[in-house]
Amino acid sequence: MSEYEGHQYVGVDLHRRRSVIVRQTEDGIQLSAVRILNDPVALGLQIEQAGCHPDVVLEAAYGWYWAADVLQAAGARVHLADPLG
Repeated sequence: MSEYEGHQYVGVDLHRRRSVIVRQTEDGIQLSAVRILNDPVALGLQIEQAGCHPDVVLEAAYGWYWAADVLQAAGARVHLADPLG
């Protein structure tokens, strides 16, 4: 769990082999930015740092569905974003 106790917003820039995960506060203050290998365990460990029921924006790029499943199983509210939008 993160040291920040408030609600967190998470952005996931999903790529084929690796992804970047950025966590921030409600006020937009960045808490962390990490690069992970795309693995359900690695993603799950990172989303645990965002506390209870974070809002997560996930890029709806090729292969997004596995990440959405992992995030939802961890209690996140997942919002899909158009990668071209």
